[in-house]
Amino acid sequence: MTTTPETLAAAHDLTGRVAIVTGAGSGIGRASALRLAEAGASVVCADLNGDGAEDTRARIRHRGELADAVTIDVTDREAVEALVADTVERHGRLDVMANIAGIIITNPVDAISEDEFDKIMAVNLKGPFFGCQAAARQMVEQGSGSIINMVSAAIDAPAPNLAGYGMSKAALAQLTRVLAREVGPAGVRVNAIAPGFIISEMTTRNFTDAEGNVDADLKAEVEKRMSKGVALRRVGQPDDIAFAVVYLASDASSFMTGQIVRPNGGAAMPF
Repeated sequence: MTTTPETLAAAHDLTGRVAIVTGAGSGIGRASALRLAEAGASVVCADLNGDGAEDTRARIRHRGELADAVTIDVTDREAVEALVADTVERHGRLDVMANIAGIIITNPVDAISEDEFDKIMAVNLKGPFFGCQAAARQMVEQGSGSIINMVSAAIDAPAPNLAGYGMSKAALAQLTRVLAREVGPAGVRVNAIAPGFIISEMTTRNFTDAEGNVDADLKAEVEKRMSKGVALRRVGQPDDIAFAVVYLASDASSFMTGQIVRPNGGAAMPF
């Protein structure tokens, strides 16, 4: 088949598709929701931070694109199932489930409390698991769909003080592969993205005050330090990941499933 600009554009066109993005209130989730809408999708912006989800929805609608906002705790199975059911009832289908909501807790192994362990596993693993279950049921029934999970470069490059985070993301990567095998025959694709270090609200929280003001000098110092281990010598931005989300959501990746996409600037290069 000869690829022309028209067919290339069509492969990335999400017009008429419906996407749910968890964690859409900030960072990678917000960037992904904005880019999915820009590609033509109707986007349901879901986040524990209802104000953040509403702000993302407003940004999308300000551009004349379609979006809803939902406040949700992804660790609540019934709430996640209701999110999918309500989306299907409103829009008639679900084409993309982007499980992006997540947290990070930094502690050495011998200092991780049981509460911290349970919390990071609940948000980073149980939440996407519930999302995968609910979305897969709908997508298998309709015979199409793309599930996108957000893992991390921490699955390839063990980092001190990130054991809980790395374990939760490694388990999610394996869930991605297994589910891809299970639902592939029905025409449903399941992939994951493993970002490197991304400058976002989650990674800048340690140098952000109560009013949301970021210490610019400390931010620059962290970016410089983190860039040293990256082949491209820069840290990532939310859009670096959002473009990968759009790719995996679109027909451009129609022959891809069970894969871990690694936009990390060359920080980790596993075989």
